[in-house]
Amino acid sequence: MSSGQFHPGKVPDQHRRVTVKHNPGFLERLGDTAGGTVLGIGLFFLSIYVLFTNEGRALQTASSLDEGLSQVVSLGPHPDLELQNNQRLVHLSAKLHTLQALHDPNYKVVVQAVKLKREVEMYQWVEYRESRDYQENGESKTETTYTYNTEWKSELINSRNFDGEIGHQNPSAMAVESVTVVAPAVQAGPFTLSKGLVDQINKFQTLSLRAFPRSLLDSFLSVHDDYFYHTQFPLRPQVGDIRVRFSFAGLSGEDTPLGPPQTVSIVAMQRGEQLVAFKTKAGHFLEILYEEELSAEEVFAKEQQLNSLKTWGLRAAGWALMFIGIQLVTRILHTLVSWIPIVRDLVSVGLKIFALCVSCSLSLIVIAAGWLFYRPLVAAALTAVAALPVFLVRMGLLAKKDE
Repeated sequence: MSSGQFHPGKVPDQHRRVTVKHNPGFLERLGDTAGGTVLGIGLFFLSIYVLFTNEGRALQTASSLDEGLSQVVSLGPHPDLELQNNQRLVHLSAKLHTLQALHDPNYKVVVQAVKLKREVEMYQWVEYRESRDYQENGESKTETTYTYNTEWKSELINSRNFDGEIGHQNPSAMAVESVTVVAPAVQAGPFTLSKGLVDQINKFQTLSLRAFPRSLLDSFLSVHDDYFYHTQFPLRPQVGDIRVRFSFAGLSGEDTPLGPPQTVSIVAMQRGEQLVAFKTKAGHFLEILYEEELSAEEVFAKEQQLNSLKTWGLRAAGWALMFIGIQLVTRILHTLVSWIPIVRDLVSVGLKIFALCVSCSLSLIVIAAGWLFYRPLVAAALTAVAALPVFLVRMGLLAKKDE
């Protein structure tokens, strides 16, 4: 684990352990490299799959968005349930509405929203490790420093895995669990939203406890900085103490102290009184929700932008997989000359340059192959444009020869 936050002026709770590393022989290193070679081959073919299929996914998504934009029907500022729009792709901007408030009876919290999240943290011991390798008396050694600190953590930390468990024991379970409650029925205007649309309502805001009535608190609870503490001394917590914070997404009640209902913009298929996913001819499903007021054109522009970002992100990921895979495959050459210091360093640099060049070239080739497979007409047009300068130069040379 990386280094954590420690209190200034406080003597750190830590200890050190030194281990002697076994220096593997040539055959043992060669065997380890062979395992890396197998992994590298797997990563290489995985990168080809990612790069190739990404082009098809990008095309399918872009085509579906273009199709959706050409067919979508905007319902205007006051959407109504109109039968002629049944089974059609519609766009609307409307306020969220739920029939009943969400509540947590254990903490007397009540919120009129689509989602209510309870986040639980426990005050626990955390172990941090810092290691350094060094040579001493011809031996390779590793010195590891183990430092222990107490922090609020949302996940349960198993202190049995600590190097020094004695004096740093954590409880084996949390008394309260984190949970997210979702309203059973969510509406926008006259329509009921599908689960896929509700899942996209995720802009959570922390529930302020400044105005929370202290008279509603149980005797073992206290409030500090928007947290419920399972202790009367929140500024002096002990290991095992619990604190709980609430947050909500999609306000859906009129005249609530938390603010007005959330306005959302939706693109989906109208099916009766429901909004559900719309399947395009390209095979992609359109079921889009943004937690802001947007026109249909703005919704599709945002989706096209996200598709472009995802496409370039997967291209970068595919190239990275190929680069790592080639490095693992060629590492065996470094192992073969590792006993010659100068040659070893030169080979190491050369292999990195080789992996960089080959991965860049092959990635472009795979992407081009994807374009040829999924977009043959576009690829042919780009190839013609790319070949045009060469053709013009060649024609110019032939004309000079004729003169």
